[in-house]
Amino acid sequence: MLKTGILNPQINSLLSRVRHTNMLVIADRAFPFWPMIETVDISVVDDLPTVLQLIAACRANHNFTQAIQAKEFLKNISSVTDAFAYALEGVPTTFEPHTSFKQRVPHAIGLIRTGDTTQYANTILISG
Repeated sequence: MLKTGILNPQINSLLSRVRHTNMLVIADRAFPFWPMIETVDISVVDDLPTVLQLIAACRANHNFTQAIQAKEFLKNISSVTDAFAYALEGVPTTFEPHTSFKQRVPHAIGLIRTGDTTQYANTILISG
């Protein structure tokens, strides 16, 4: 039995298949379903869990070297964007139009859907 780290077996399985240059999408509650990629839905209620919580949990045991977010995310209040910058500290983050962001999704290893209500909180993490 696992005692620390990510306890969810589906997320552990998904993360174990993320290799060099592979992408993992961590999405908010409103993100569209993509039938062509594995999706682990861990949404419970609004903001439980959040994208930030998942980023922190995944970064604890995985080497992500790049992040991508929608340019529209930058319209959020500074406390939100600052929290994401802190969570992604040391990981270069690229911002692109949300339509371009969504075009990357089918190429990801998988997607974890959260209960996050933050607009455009969706984040693609690229493994190093």
